[in-house]
Amino acid sequence: MLSSVLDLVLPSACAGCGARGARCCAGCLAALTAAPARRLPEPAPPGLPDCWSAAVYDGVVRRAVVAYKERGAVALAGVLAQAMAFTVLAAVGGGAFRADGAFAVVPVPSARRTLRARGHDPVGRLAVLVARMLRVAGMQAIVWTGLAQARRVVDQAGLSSAERGANLVGSLWVPEAVKGPPVARALLLDDIVTTGATLVEAARALRAAGVPVSLAVTVAATRRRSHKTLR
Repeated sequence: MLSSVLDLVLPSACAGCGARGARCCAGCLAALTAAPARRLPEPAPPGLPDCWSAAVYDGVVRRAVVAYKERGAVALAGVLAQAMAFTVLAAVGGGAFRADGAFAVVPVPSARRTLRARGHDPVGRLAVLVARMLRVAGMQAIVWTGLAQARRVVDQAGLSSAERGANLVGSLWVPEAVKGPPVARALLLDDIVTTGATLVEAARALRAAGVPVSLAVTVAATRRRSHKTLR
């Protein structure tokens, strides 16, 4: 909240490069939107939906995502959502997702303790904006937040790909009391894809509730350093 207030009363600086002016300058906006593409972890875990991201998680993109997600720079939400919406359009153009008919935009939920610590819901906010932008583009996108945390998980930092997968199995669900989405298919949204374990678990939970998932879109995808460890 303090960061949001300061954004209103203090001169802005670009979250990506630090230049005075807009919260995201034209150059950094270009870095976020210039290269939407299919970016799958290697190896892609079983059950992973087709995965597209706006950019690689590096440099100005990484700084912008961290500023938004961890430092409360909510003014960046529109820019990041624009990059994600553009990525969805690229995926549709590439044949990865059907644009006909209605579909649900489903944000991957964060743990309640994480939301409390951050003071906002980064992915949930992006989902609302992305769905709005897709509707402007002529798509029948609605936001559905029926996916929920089923249990606590340990911090993922430092875990291998296999350990991340084991840590997340059964951690998400669609509660029985939650009314299903009024559409037949879903598009998953998250901020970053690393090993793909989170998206696999989210897709599993949705499919178990009878909601097909064919595409996941993130702001960024991490570069893999080795086949044994992933951060």
